[in-house]
Amino acid sequence: MPEHKVLYLTQEEVAAAGVTMAEVIEALEIAFREHAEGRVEMPPKAVVHSRPGAFICAMPAYVPALHAVGMKWAGGYPENAKRGLPRVTGLLVLNDEETGMPLAIMDGVWITAKRTGAATALSAKHLARPDSQVVGILGCGVQGRSNLEALNILFPLTQVMAYDPSPQQLDAFTAEAAAQGLEVVKAGEPREAVDGCDLVVTAGVSRPRHRTIKPGWLNEGAFASLLDLDAYWEDAALQEVDKFTTDDLPQMEHYQAMGHFQGIPAIHATLGEIAAGKKPGRQTEKERTIAANIGAAMADMATAVLVHRRAVERGLGRRLPL
Repeated sequence: MPEHKVLYLTQEEVAAAGVTMAEVIEALEIAFREHAEGRVEMPPKAVVHSRPGAFICAMPAYVPALHAVGMKWAGGYPENAKRGLPRVTGLLVLNDEETGMPLAIMDGVWITAKRTGAATALSAKHLARPDSQVVGILGCGVQGRSNLEALNILFPLTQVMAYDPSPQQLDAFTAEAAAQGLEVVKAGEPREAVDGCDLVVTAGVSRPRHRTIKPGWLNEGAFASLLDLDAYWEDAALQEVDKFTTDDLPQMEHYQAMGHFQGIPAIHATLGEIAAGKKPGRQTEKERTIAANIGAAMADMATAVLVHRRAVERGLGRRLPL
């Protein structure tokens, strides 16, 4: 039997492949449309917990239209910062759809950041006002930065209201946003990054639930993306929303069974249903809309297949025998 080798890509090599955020958004739109048509296989995450408040989860998916199949093994450990380690880690295995043989093993941190930002932007494309200019970011770490990058591609952003309890995190975010030509205002309190904003992203640590955002903060006509599950939001504030969406219903139901999202309004649609035109997105200027995208493995696979293709073209990585 011929020797089979798998391509190994480090986090630096994944980034060096040069896949753009615009390309990730385009790939995700295909994946979510296919999902709405029932042509994607994606079981809910399988999760284990070795420490309180921490998790490691297995996320498999197959998107035939993109020839993308594989699994991400991802962890989130809030206490890692005290050890000088990243809070979120991940390893992704991409397989050959015809043989099942592993094609590549790659770091999943860059992919997780990019596909999460892309999913927010794709939701906002259908749920936010197209003339949205002011974005509020609560939580200015990796996800706050990637979401800003993605939203800045699809919307004519001019100003960012940024809130983070860490001055160092806020300073780094401000410098990066300013490099994108955006005016950054450092919010002294959370409300300043919600009230008056066209787009809002809550990207802070998801637990414990602190319910910082109160009723009346999210303006008429605004869109919000919840990356922190429902930690930032008081139930009454969520109930003010006209359209509440998610990326995957079985996964949302799984998290509700775990105690999350108990106070949300009725779910209007999935992102795929809206992207495929099966259900309407924004219909009036005054609608308040929310996307609670928990994280879909099909988005990881849609991004990974782009990274793999570009990495092979550029000769990145190293081949390891199985």
